[in-house]
Amino acid sequence: MTKKEAIDLGGMRLAPYSPCVSVKDHIWVAALKEQAAKSLEKIDGLLAEANSSKADLVMVTVLLTDMADFGDFNEVYGAWLEGTILPARAAFAVRELPGGALVEIVAEAFRGSGSTE
Repeated sequence: MTKKEAIDLGGMRLAPYSPCVSVKDHIWVAALKEQAAKSLEKIDGLLAEANSSKADLVMVTVLLTDMADFGDFNEVYGAWLEGTILPARAAFAVRELPGGALVEIVAEAFRGSGSTE
């Protein structure tokens, strides 16, 4: 039997959700912060707690409140993923995000898939 596990680094949440859920080797992560670097840092921490890393990412969905920020986001995001096989990605403009955030990132990983061994 495969069991669903919630992973949380603590901190305030604006709604009832788990910031990270793991089922077997499949991991879903959501990070909602005002700045991209903080969101990506949170994803690093959640993936580490799930015994994974950004190298295991297979899909990332980005929600931005202003597509004018897309270039700046890509600069931070690209540097963060340097040295990995880049995951698939979708980016969408949304009218607003909870808590006045400018970006929300939802990521999906398969534990061990990014290993170079």
